[in-house]
Amino acid sequence: MDPCRTALIIIDMQRDFLGSSGYAAAAGLDVSALRRVIPSVRLLLDCARRLGILVVYTREGHWPDLSNCPPAKLERSRNAGAEIGSTGPLGRLLVRGEYGHDIIDEVRPLFCEPVIDKPGYGAFHQTDLAKILEARGIRHLLVCGVTTEVCVHSTLREATDRGYRSVLVADACGSAHPDLHEAALRMVAVEGGIFGRVADTRIVIAELEHAHEEATP
Repeated sequence: MDPCRTALIIIDMQRDFLGSSGYAAAAGLDVSALRRVIPSVRLLLDCARRLGILVVYTREGHWPDLSNCPPAKLERSRNAGAEIGSTGPLGRLLVRGEYGHDIIDEVRPLFCEPVIDKPGYGAFHQTDLAKILEARGIRHLLVCGVTTEVCVHSTLREATDRGYRSVLVADACGSAHPDLHEAALRMVAVEGGIFGRVADTRIVIAELEHAHEEATP
């Protein structure tokens, strides 16, 4: 990996997914399982900032009038007991500008780091992510965050279609369902790595540091 052409994509590390009273908790998901990835994401983030690697965050959420929330998605959330737009302890669930919509303090973005607000699961859909990456000449993506089987995988699949070489950082991705997490990891590696490569945080950091040393005069 060339650090100058690599970006760290941190998917949906929001209070609504990782807080004890946010959207995920209201839907009955095991928030403690999702929070286990925070230390690994923090290590990746520290490494990326130290080496000058582009860091991009995403947040899933909708406009206050919910006009960019598809009816089917709204209905599904209602059936799950966590209706998008309803009021909870962290504000309206998955609504932009609410307290629960923002990134958790443990991995809070710096002012210079782009934050992509997305209405869907994939980070490219109806966002400027592709333009941001293209402007920086990015060709390699390190993908982490929550949840492995939904927003992380959706982003990884579209990145593959767009020609990016991606690494799914396994221990920095979280799911409330261990079986789905493991299945999602296995899907990446089939057919010689059809959606990229799977690696742990320590391996990715070691590779980045080695590449940085090789590129430094």
